[in-house]
Amino acid sequence: MNSFVHKTLVVQLQSGAADRFPVLAHLSYDATDPFAVTIVFSHDGRVLARWQLDREMIAEGLTRPVGVGDVRMCPESRGTWQELRMEFYGDAHADGGRHHAVVFAWAETFSAFLRDTYEVVAPGREEVRVDDFLADILAGS
Repeated sequence: MNSFVHKTLVVQLQSGAADRFPVLAHLSYDATDPFAVTIVFSHDGRVLARWQLDREMIAEGLTRPVGVGDVRMCPESRGTWQELRMEFYGDAHADGGRHHAVVFAWAETFSAFLRDTYEVVAPGREEVRVDDFLADILAGS
């Protein structure tokens, strides 16, 4: 059985109040880190950002607003289709503000990706191997 899921999607990065432009989102899931989904955003072959997100948070964000910190998600209707709105807050600017990005994705593509991850590790079946984790930490020190 495959323990890794990868999907590349075209999503829309919001620029300004209303303008959007397409970027790629490379989603990956690895059963060795069963709670996490990694998203790498890229454009013209250049990595724009890399985020590691909680898989359950993504699932909840498809149905209701979630997140209060650096990552926030909520469903949005756009005509006849549903989108997942993702907001990312980064490091502080010199003026005291923070880097901020808003990304929109077709909700069904994220749902399909999550279904693929559930075939690898079902929700509620995630295991954390604390002994292996501690051994890795101790080996590195």
